Amino acid sequence: MKNSIIVTGGGTAGHIMPIIAMLPELRKEFSSIVYVGSKNGMEKQLISNYSYVKYCPITTVKFDRVKLWKNIAIPFLLFKGMIECKKILKKYKPNCIFSKGGYVSLPVVLASKKVPIIAHESDTTLGLANKIIYRKCKVMCTNFEQTAKTLKKGICTGIPIRNFADKSQKNIYNLYPNLPTILIIGGSLGSKTINETVQTIVEKLCKSVNVIHIVGKNNKVDKHFPYNYNQYEYVEDMGYIFSIVSIAVSRAGANTIAELLSENIPMLLIPLSKQASRGDQIENAKYYKQKGFAHVLYSEHLTPQNLYNEIMFLIQEKDKIKIMQHVEQVDSTGKVLEQIMKYSK
Repeated sequence: MKNSIIVTGGGTAGHIMPIIAMLPELRKEFSSIVYVGSKNGMEKQLISNYSYVKYCPITTVKFDRVKLWKNIAIPFLLFKGMIECKKILKKYKPNCIFSKGGYVSLPVVLASKKVPIIAHESDTTLGLANKIIYRKCKVMCTNFEQTAKTLKKGICTGIPIRNFADKSQKNIYNLYPNLPTILIIGGSLGSKTINETVQTIVEKLCKSVNVIHIVGKNNKVDKHFPYNYNQYEYVEDMGYIFSIVSIAVSRAGANTIAELLSENIPMLLIPLSKQASRGDQIENAKYYKQKGFAHVLYSEHLTPQNLYNEIMFLIQEKDKIKIMQHVEQVDSTGKVLEQIMKYSK
């Protein structure tokens, strides 16, 4: 058994959930697991559920694509985070670092000198942080084969996803048994645009379907809604939800898509626009639409009527899409773990 591993990544669930999926296997190989994350990010709360993981908060800073003037402080905050990381590295002396990417992981990687770094990219192209991390990592694990082929140090592993074995009956949802149930999720932080669009058609929608709507932290609306509209900021028992929903309406984050695909759930993807992102979700959505695994509604076409029509159409087409979704499941966790053990001192 190796001594210690540092894992890092955060900001959104797409950077956190693959690490959580890896934790049971990492526990078998390392006597000490240290998670380096932000001081107030969602990773801090999620990792608190794992008593065998030591959480070390650091100063982090995210590049703002809209309010560019805010980026003036990046060099100073990044340097501060690196100083904090050097103390952590000195204290725990890790055999290796597993970086899931994102701005949270950047100070950790930049602060390390001789520690082997194994990184992971979920999208079709490297994010800003991973472009920098790539220079220092031993290997960049990727979700897409096409991404790995463009990188000298790339290897396609897929995305480690959580085990959704717990599908036991939960009685907290208001559902009409004669109606299909749909899941609506706008990413781990929620989507104000999707939330507001859904809530304008909720009365009409709930006549045909039950709705479980995960709106994101602090996005819950106190308003009278139909009985079978279930609104939550965050849900733990996704295994049960996946077992009862007919379709899912979602942003096009790679991790969410991978989880839905693993449970054979037809998807209506609403990717973030290029104005709000680097365009990675648009590329993800195009890829899975071409494969026949999802329908796509682009943000510029998102209206209440279009959303309602797409949901109703997908409900009718769900069985056809499920047949197309029967693809071979890859042991992504095992493949990433293989790389971690290969490069651990």
